Amino acid sequence: MKIVPATPEDISEIFRLYRCAQDFQREKKTVVVWPDFPHSLVEQEVAEGRQYKIVIDDKVACVFALAFSDPDIWYEKDEDQAVYIHRIATNPEFRGHHLVQTVIDWTVKYARENHLQYVRLDTLDENTGLIKVYTSAGFEFLGMHDLKNTENLPEHYQSGYQVALFEIKL
Repeated sequence: MKIVPATPEDISEIFRLYRCAQDFQREKKTVVVWPDFPHSLVEQEVAEGRQYKIVIDDKVACVFALAFSDPDIWYEKDEDQAVYIHRIATNPEFRGHHLVQTVIDWTVKYARENHLQYVRLDTLDENTGLIKVYTSAGFEFLGMHDLKNTENLPEHYQSGYQVALFEIKL
């Protein structure tokens, strides 16, 4: 298993995994299902080296994105030295391999190596399943919060649901 930056050749696979994640969210009857993300968003993340993939046996097992600023969700806390994990999507062939934990462990190591103070992520609504996954993976659940300004956020944040915030302080 290896974690490496995604390349432009991976973009179609990233979007396939996003569709798989959407199907899984519908199957689990998640209140908020991911929208179709703009191609330009993923292309920019790939170009900036912020979109990653986990490769197992020459297959893309999981993808995720990192950000170093997230002011429309974290407000004044965005001034902290933090890395934000977004859009973890697991290949259905690799479900049950604890790849979310792998992403988190890798990101914590990355944050330490880059002298960051926090690893953060969020989810919408009171998604009790994800809250349990993230807290058991070492995140502190900071509670549910209203979003004040969603115009710069992806479509699913404009649904009116609260956001669940999580962080690991390093």
